[in-house]
Amino acid sequence: MSSAPRLQSTGKGILAERPSLGMPEAFFPVTSEVPARRKRSVFEVTVTLSEVLFDFVAVIGAVAIADFGYRAFHLGRQIQYSEHLILEIGAVFSATIVFLLDRDGAYRRASSLLRVKETERVLRVTFRASLLTFAISFFTNFLFSRWLLALSLVSVPLLLIAEKQALYLLIRTLHTRGWGVQRVVIYGAGHTGKRIFSMLARSPKLGLEPVALVDDDPMCGGSSVFEMSYHRRRCAPVLEGPLRRDLIVANEATHVIIAIPSLANEKFQQVVQEAIEARATVAFVPTQFVRSDFLVQYEDLDGQLIASFWENAHTGYEFVKSAWDVAATLVILALGLPLLLLLAILVRLDSPGPALFLQNRVGINGKIFRMFKFRTMRQEVDPYDFSPVATEDPRITRIGKFLRRTSLDELPQLLNVLKGDMALVGPRPEMPFIVDQYNAVHCQRLLVKPGITGLWQLSADRAYLIHENIQYDLYYIRNRSFFIDLAILLHTAVFAMRGV
Repeated sequence: MSSAPRLQSTGKGILAERPSLGMPEAFFPVTSEVPARRKRSVFEVTVTLSEVLFDFVAVIGAVAIADFGYRAFHLGRQIQYSEHLILEIGAVFSATIVFLLDRDGAYRRASSLLRVKETERVLRVTFRASLLTFAISFFTNFLFSRWLLALSLVSVPLLLIAEKQALYLLIRTLHTRGWGVQRVVIYGAGHTGKRIFSMLARSPKLGLEPVALVDDDPMCGGSSVFEMSYHRRRCAPVLEGPLRRDLIVANEATHVIIAIPSLANEKFQQVVQEAIEARATVAFVPTQFVRSDFLVQYEDLDGQLIASFWENAHTGYEFVKSAWDVAATLVILALGLPLLLLLAILVRLDSPGPALFLQNRVGINGKIFRMFKFRTMRQEVDPYDFSPVATEDPRITRIGKFLRRTSLDELPQLLNVLKGDMALVGPRPEMPFIVDQYNAVHCQRLLVKPGITGLWQLSADRAYLIHENIQYDLYYIRNRSFFIDLAILLHTAVFAMRGV
């Protein structure tokens, strides 16, 4: 829980000290406990314990699957293990992974952006547990097959990711039936309000269901806000403000989130008063000295919250990333050369013009380079026109519709990776005339090498302009690692196979 100050009732009304720096969301109770909250607490504990148990069983099952593959394919020296010993090995390995997941915050309530962080955590923790197991087997007399360890390194993360997805869907189903969920009204339908709505919608373990947004702007009333995920299945109506007690009660909300950081103090107190009278818990997004879009890192030093600007210090990671990009690209080109040739022939046969489309883009530190793509539009189209947002755009060729839907038009950019202009994962490179209009926040996209795929491509916001959805790139730049890159590549492969 956040250390945000509580509201205090005085003879002059409700007073709230709003911290100038702090966590983006800070829930704190302003009313007495009610039975519904106690029930949700029991539900949260049950979900957490269930997740730990499912993870434990999934890892043991994955080790058993790896042992089955080890026996079936007659790998290595064929060191035989009894079923009892495999269960013991699996239990120890499982306990290690669960411990590392817990230390890494896997069992906290909130999910991460687009759930890529969850996949990255599973990959990273499995790799660390495997290294630890290898070290133990190397320095002890216990004979542990390296083949079994390698197979486990593949089966464990795959089964864990599948199990967590199943648990995610199970919690969603329980919430739709009224188990462990409380209703939330968000005050403010602007950028911050929309992001909070998406965060709550994507984090079922929070048990907070955003049912409506309220905004004082009459132009917003009657519209809807959709979550920032690809399918945009979940939405909530925007109601015309001001936020009143009867509106909170009518929506059966037990929580109110004030999502307007710049809200005047007098108005803030009015909203809090209405929420308290409706017996709702209040949360707010604190005022920031700097915009939340900036790359700012926070540290708690002996209880004092310190903010500092993030510095690009990923030297070791950059070396590993570059080596990985080149190696992976060479493998992909070697295996996919027949497909590349076939696509090039289909592009040429479908419409007049070259198979490849070349365009100037802006890379790391503002460097201009020529980016390759399979041509998906007719040759007479202006190469620097805005990209189509609909498949019915007459500029797109017949084969171009297929290439754009499956993202196969991006494959020639593997040549850009070999040239060193791009990476497999990173912010998408923009055209020069768009970069000329960048502000200080947008320019932070140029701190790293652009990529073929990234977080933005995994979201529904890829239908809109890149620089209008800067939060994806800033999140990646701040949190990038080898396992984040690997997780994004895995999610991209799934998207490509599904044709979305």
